[in-house]
Amino acid sequence: MAWPRFNLPLPDREPRENPVCGLHRFSAAKPKRRALLSQLTFNSDPQNDPEFFAEGARVGVLTSQPLDRVLDYKAPAGGCFRGAFVEVPLGPRKVLGVVWGPGAGDFDLAKLRSVIRVLDVAPMRDEMRAFLAKAADYTLTPMSSMLRLATRAPGLSDPPSMRKVLRLGENTPDRMTDARERVLAVMEEFGGLSFTPKELSDMAGVTASVVKGLVKQGALIEVETPRDQPYPHLDPELPSKTLTEDQASAAAILEDAVKSGSYGTTLLKGVTGSGKTEVYLEAVAACLRAGRQALVLLPEIALTAEFLKRVEARFGATPAEWHSGATMTERRRVWRMVGQGAAQLVIGARSALFLPYRDLGLIIVDEEHDTSYKQEDGVLYNARDMAVLRAAMCSAQVVLASATPSLESWANAKAGKYRRLDLTSRFGASVLPEMRAVDMRNEELTSGTWISPTLKQAIQLRLERGEQSLLFLNRRGFAPVTICRACGAQVACDNCDARMVEHRFLKRLMCHQCGETKPVPTECPSCKVEGKMAPVGPGIERLGEEAAGLFPEARIAVLSSDLFGSARALKARIEEIAAGEADIVLGTQLVAKGHNFPLLTLVGVIDADLGLQGSDLRAGERTFQLMRQVAGRAGRAERPGEALMQSFQPEHPVIRAILSGDEEEFWRAEAEQRRIAGVPPYGRMAGIVLSGPDLAQVFDLGNHLARNNGALTQVGAQLFGPAPAPIARIRGRHRVRLLIKAEKGVALQDAIARWLRPVQLKGDLRLNVDIDPQNFF
Repeated sequence: MAWPRFNLPLPDREPRENPVCGLHRFSAAKPKRRALLSQLTFNSDPQNDPEFFAEGARVGVLTSQPLDRVLDYKAPAGGCFRGAFVEVPLGPRKVLGVVWGPGAGDFDLAKLRSVIRVLDVAPMRDEMRAFLAKAADYTLTPMSSMLRLATRAPGLSDPPSMRKVLRLGENTPDRMTDARERVLAVMEEFGGLSFTPKELSDMAGVTASVVKGLVKQGALIEVETPRDQPYPHLDPELPSKTLTEDQASAAAILEDAVKSGSYGTTLLKGVTGSGKTEVYLEAVAACLRAGRQALVLLPEIALTAEFLKRVEARFGATPAEWHSGATMTERRRVWRMVGQGAAQLVIGARSALFLPYRDLGLIIVDEEHDTSYKQEDGVLYNARDMAVLRAAMCSAQVVLASATPSLESWANAKAGKYRRLDLTSRFGASVLPEMRAVDMRNEELTSGTWISPTLKQAIQLRLERGEQSLLFLNRRGFAPVTICRACGAQVACDNCDARMVEHRFLKRLMCHQCGETKPVPTECPSCKVEGKMAPVGPGIERLGEEAAGLFPEARIAVLSSDLFGSARALKARIEEIAAGEADIVLGTQLVAKGHNFPLLTLVGVIDADLGLQGSDLRAGERTFQLMRQVAGRAGRAERPGEALMQSFQPEHPVIRAILSGDEEEFWRAEAEQRRIAGVPPYGRMAGIVLSGPDLAQVFDLGNHLARNNGALTQVGAQLFGPAPAPIARIRGRHRVRLLIKAEKGVALQDAIARWLRPVQLKGDLRLNVDIDPQNFF
């Protein structure tokens, strides 16, 4: 049975998934299958009942297993309906599936196996199935992979049941230990109803006996509760913060858009600290009043703690959370309650887009420019783009919020596809920081140091005032390269074509591609000379050593994702810094993502030129966004802020644009360069990555594809390559890239599908397609 397509004419050929290369292949559709496909229509009216299949009827079930078709089964006793989640036999196993429609009919009904049972969860709605099909078509992803993405919750096939959870008791333990303190701290931070005893012990990093001891003493109590409870009611009528005139005007426009019940996308552009969150929370309130569900996507899990406090203050209760830091029990609860409409608001990472909302009315993409919204493995998709697609299919509104929007969103607003709302001033008494360049060509620095005298003087002034300083360097670890001063060899990863980064806190070298680690060597692995290994270049840890030497009395905090064992520990450290428990903060790009440090008045960018290197077409855009976002951390309260950018090329156009503050001029210049080059957003691109253990085989496949590219040339697309990828080997697999470039209106996916249809991958060869690539590594 063919995959259904949403709102498209019936194709002459039937898409069929190739489980080897992960792409749709195409074969002539049989007349019976074409007739069945034409019957598989999507229901645009959510009030209509889904199609029902009586006991013993033939049904087509899509499973999350890597197969090339919908499988035929017989409906179980009591029947089933389209969209029902079911458990079906597949060989000796029982697997999860969704009733996708009537069966194909090309297998003897008497020999079909029956659906084992219908699961007690809300069925997949027609608009959700349409969204998955459309997203699969756009990204050239197998439907089985899309279904896996949409069912990433544990225990969906478990029947409803009770469970024991823990909550804080009234008694105090007779003896307090570090382990007991950690358990009680977790309970106070997260609340007990979402934690089983095992989850609590895991979160606190203690043994089960510690938790049991607290239960015996009455510090914790066990209660029986349904496994999946509805979330507390959010009250949109609670008073909001007093908004400025600009905020109130923008909020009113968004509220009216939500009330319309129709699709629309708005770019909410506001300078850092302008109160974009308060504006879009009013749109959330309008959505809740209309009885619909809302989703807020955040780019970084560490942002959730502060954001949840703001949501609770606005609506009186904590919403549902969906991200990798949530417990398995909580993820299962979110998935089920979203489908039943018992979760009004979800705060989540990019995969929250694929939850089974009953009536999604609003999607907020906060910091919409952030590169973390692009999924770079498995199903390759951009959550910003998929949010717009999903909203269009369920008549919802999208708000793309950013101080430095992506060029794609800026161009869509310029072309009139998106509404644009601007917030031009900071909220309250705070003002935008003064930005200056420090010309490093005129600064005197000793070897192995990176903090200029000008920046040092500015930091010292803040220390005397009792204010905080932030030093930004977008490079993890202690040093990016370790070199032998005897022979010149650099320590590289054994499995990747990448240099290993020294992490002095861990006392290890680490490959940032595959995660491989090894001890820091005392003798050169190449020439065997002892005592000649030296770190080269600065990382955030090395900068910390320098700062500690320059300011021995200062309290220094380093914020880097690899220095914290859990998201909870990172959240706790950020809250401590915001409360004033650090004088100098050193951070990687993690610190640029929306954090609010009231005492921070100075930002020092150690190497403003770092992102301008390389051939990435988005290098200028990303540097501009990152520098503006980092600078925006300063002066967010009453005290004025200052941002100093150390640069060896302060005359560079991007650096000048950052300092001038004329963002619109930067976007216009950047857009014109892209338009002339015919690259996104004024052209189309797709990346093909071939990989395998044998370099010759990988290049042979690449050359074969390059010679037989007629399907691409027919639509005027250009093919570049094959060429070694910038990182030519990862985890022992050689990587070769091809790049496709086409005009904006070209049906690129269809051409790529036709081009790759004859490909038969042999052995351990792999082929991945990335539509609209964001990175070219």
